[in-house]
Amino acid sequence: MKVDSLAAATLVIGAVLVLGVSGCGPSTANPPSTGGTSFEVDPSWPRPLPNNWIIGQVAGAAVDSRDHVWILHRPGSLTENEAGAVQDPPISSCCVPAPPVIEFDPDGNVIQAWGGPDSGERWPESEHGLFVDHEDNVWLASSAPQDHVVLKFDRNGRRLLTIGEWGVTGGSNDTVHLGRPADIAVDSAANEVYVADGYGNRRIIVFDSRTGEYKRHWGAYGEPPDDDKELGPYDPDAPPIRSFRSPMHAVRLANDGLVYAADRVNNRIQVFRKDGTFVQEAFIARRTLSTGSVWDIELSPDPEQTYVYVPDGANMKVWILERQSLEVIGSFGRGGRNAGQFNWVHNVAADSDGNLYTTEVNTGKRVQRFVRR
Repeated sequence: MKVDSLAAATLVIGAVLVLGVSGCGPSTANPPSTGGTSFEVDPSWPRPLPNNWIIGQVAGAAVDSRDHVWILHRPGSLTENEAGAVQDPPISSCCVPAPPVIEFDPDGNVIQAWGGPDSGERWPESEHGLFVDHEDNVWLASSAPQDHVVLKFDRNGRRLLTIGEWGVTGGSNDTVHLGRPADIAVDSAANEVYVADGYGNRRIIVFDSRTGEYKRHWGAYGEPPDDDKELGPYDPDAPPIRSFRSPMHAVRLANDGLVYAADRVNNRIQVFRKDGTFVQEAFIARRTLSTGSVWDIELSPDPEQTYVYVPDGANMKVWILERQSLEVIGSFGRGGRNAGQFNWVHNVAADSDGNLYTTEVNTGKRVQRFVRR
């Protein structure tokens, strides 16, 4: 559905860089330069949604080859009051849940939206994770106990492939079925799709991105995953456990062939080669409890992919790492509801200019744009 551009809004930019590794520190009006890691929130992005639409928890974001921004949200997370116009009978004039997949142009105008249980396709109970590949196909993961599938669509919402079987799971060493997958990344050169399989299982699993044929899988440290091992609660003072902990939340591929995995509740990133060989790990905000600190992974768009961006829903910020060392060199954001602040920041995606787009779940329910300065 095409939507006319809205009148340009006055751009009000607020700086939100917070250097260091402390908690919710204050924002600065003039953030210092740290080699490309300074960001300012653009509170005018996106433009107001058409059709009396409202979005729920936003659980996926990606940027395509045209620098169009795609988000995946959860219409089912909206309360009756938020979606009052569609109650029976309506309880208010506002609002109507937007379709779960929305494409924005770089200016923040809605280009199209599709998906959902009314689309004619079986649709996930819990939308979780989105990736747009080199052919602008749109990949979705699904994390509810009734789901267990990864879905591939063309950019207009026509389903091309289903990996896994609805409602069926078989554990972390099953080569056919998934276990509440959380995220996806596609290797364009090898025609392979990597799945962070994730909320029910404890692994990364790889399939042919065209046929869905199984290729390989591995757990933490590149070892075979073991579902029988009781992990117990996370202990920041204990030796690192040799298992991913639910949820194994995200996967991302670098230009140099390294695979980055977000082991969320273990507060760590693990890095592998494409065959599953373990390379290194790094801990972020290691004493974070509850929901963990490593929610997603994005790489900067420069050829060397110098930086790694890690949204942290527990500490309400985005960490900035130097990729080679995986050392934290800065962060931005803090908890709150103003522009540039976060409530359970869930995903981050970068466009070709290095601008970042963040999503929020829980009661945040929004997408924000941060301009690289």
